[in-house]
Amino acid sequence: MKARVHIMLKDGVLDPQGEAVRRALGTLGFAGVDGVRQGKVIELDLTATDAAAAEEEVRRMCEALLANTVIEKYSVEII
Repeated sequence: MKARVHIMLKDGVLDPQGEAVRRALGTLGFAGVDGVRQGKVIELDLTATDAAAAEEEVRRMCEALLANTVIEKYSVEII
């Protein structure tokens, strides 16, 4: 079983990397982009066989290590 974790900065938290990408896109002629938020995706290979238990374990991983919950939000997808 696999899990995919999407991590993004919370709304209201400045995203300097996203802003740099937005400016670069404008420089390259892509004028229709008003904003960019950059995040990360983490895929985990799990030995768990129960999807609900796996999701709970991955959420604990996020709270402990994978996401900085002060400034980041995350979602977990079991695939």
